[in-house]
Amino acid sequence: MIARDENGGVGRGTWSRGFGCLIRRKQVDSVHINGHGHQLARTLSVIDLVAIGVGSTIGAGVYILIGTVAREQAGPAIVISLLVAGIAAALSAFCYAELACRCPSAGSAYHYTYICIGEGVAWLVGWALILEYTIGGSAVARGITPNLALFFGGEDNLPSFLARHTLPGLGIVVDPCAAVLVLLVTILLCLGIKESSTAQFIVTTVNVCVMLFVIIVGGYQCFKSGWVGYELPSGYFPYGVNGMFAGSAIVFFSYIGFDAVTSTAEEVKNPQRDLPLGISTALCICCVLYMFVSAVIVGLVPYYELNPDTPISSAFSSYGMDWAVYLITTGSVTALFSSLLGSILPQPRIFMAMARDGLLPSFFSDINRRTQVPLKSTIVTGVFAAVLAFFMDVSQLAGMVSVGTLLAFITVAVSVLIIRYVPPDEVPIPSSLQTSVDRLARHSGGGIEEDQAISPVDPASYCENIHLHDKSEALLGHPLIIKEVTNDEQNEKNRRKLASWTIALLCLGVLVLAGAASIDRCPSILRFTLCGMGGILLLCSITVLACMKQDDTRHSFGHSGGFVCPFVPFLPAACILLNTYLLIGLGMATWLRVSAWLLIGVLVYLFYGRTHSSLLNAIYVPSACTNEIHRSRAHHLL
Repeated sequence: MIARDENGGVGRGTWSRGFGCLIRRKQVDSVHINGHGHQLARTLSVIDLVAIGVGSTIGAGVYILIGTVAREQAGPAIVISLLVAGIAAALSAFCYAELACRCPSAGSAYHYTYICIGEGVAWLVGWALILEYTIGGSAVARGITPNLALFFGGEDNLPSFLARHTLPGLGIVVDPCAAVLVLLVTILLCLGIKESSTAQFIVTTVNVCVMLFVIIVGGYQCFKSGWVGYELPSGYFPYGVNGMFAGSAIVFFSYIGFDAVTSTAEEVKNPQRDLPLGISTALCICCVLYMFVSAVIVGLVPYYELNPDTPISSAFSSYGMDWAVYLITTGSVTALFSSLLGSILPQPRIFMAMARDGLLPSFFSDINRRTQVPLKSTIVTGVFAAVLAFFMDVSQLAGMVSVGTLLAFITVAVSVLIIRYVPPDEVPIPSSLQTSVDRLARHSGGGIEEDQAISPVDPASYCENIHLHDKSEALLGHPLIIKEVTNDEQNEKNRRKLASWTIALLCLGVLVLAGAASIDRCPSILRFTLCGMGGILLLCSITVLACMKQDDTRHSFGHSGGFVCPFVPFLPAACILLNTYLLIGLGMATWLRVSAWLLIGVLVYLFYGRTHSSLLNAIYVPSACTNEIHRSRAHHLL
């Protein structure tokens, strides 16, 4: 923000002092503007993105989760549960697709949040995503060992250097196989993004072929046996519609791998075209495969007879096809490996994006000249994940993985609303341009008040002041034109203020509604009252936004020509509500663990990120004036 100082010049404002640092926002192309040396290699195509998306999404959970949800929540209606969860995931995917097209740089949700909301929230999102990818990768690596042991006839027959051992006196079960697999994936990622995507394509293809085998062969057996799993007296919804929706909430997390696609946005050849296609295609493939596999399994065996640990293998074994167990185990191992690759891949890019912005040491932002990947970040994150997988059983921390994902989904949906109604119209420029800004302010003839900051909702006013002396003679004869321009600017200013407050109230309404709906021990009267208040606030906010004109500058914000999220503001609002409800419902134990991690993140930000941010001494000017400022500086240097 620009303001007059006591000497009549244009000062730096107070963005970097106090709590102002939490709401400072960076430019869309800050990575290129700040000149960070070598960039990531743009080598990924749509096929590569689909492989990354499908491989990151379809983990071994599909080989286990289907049986558990069918037995305990949904019954045969698990097919509909998976469809509902897929539609819910698509809400976030639509929001991600638009932001990935507008802001195609590494960092995914962290990058989008920094541009649209501010540094403070962006830091929390990035810090939570680091936790998600670290624990998620370590948990997946730990799950490979027992599945891999099936090829050796059990864990007791594994080679000693890969088998699990219990440290005497400590009771810690170490898993060398998990650590070795994480290190192998790290080495693969260090070779280059193209090599990594090729490996991901191969293992994902194997996994998809195994799932197609389950669908075709299992479907054939279902037709021979008459789909006995659906001939039940309890009907298609043995647990009712509520059970079906409860199953959707659980299997929803089987779709959250597509954010790995957006983390590679800076490495895509044509991000405006390929990113939306990659995200949507990967999500559709996963949803179709999930639904067909579950339909076949609950058709082979009644849902209450499914083995919760090995539902697919046990269903085939009941028809005398024990040989199929080896194929299904192969699919499970490849699914885990591709999921591990998808978990380790985005983490160094999050580190790199945060280091580029000065919030982490510049060590993490270095890009190798030959491989064009963040080599140092990849090695550090890979070694840390390997150590964690070796020493710690992180299955009890699995709930913490969901926090980063859901928080990212919420902020991405809010960012879409901001872009549509109040897109950032101020641009941070280096403090080295302070002289040029002062010169232009004096050139405007004192058009800026002594104590008045340039309005963040009025990007044209400062530029008009700059050129005021050139147009004064023409405007003096047309006072009505001046009045009309002033009225239009004031109306636009009021519209942006109203939109900002409405978006804030929408988020508040969602928080009240989701919080009240999630509290079980709250008195019924208080609970219904809070739900009613939150619901009314949410509906009123959506109504106001739906009736309000969207900002015209949204068309030129960031990179244009890509995917546009449909049904705004309804779709982002539904996304915010759904993910907030799931986030609040994760449980007290999970939130206590996450709070400890977030507290560490707050301390790191306060003592390092806040004071090393690349925006620490930035000057904020209306985006319409940046070219004028740079031209003024160039002219002065000449």
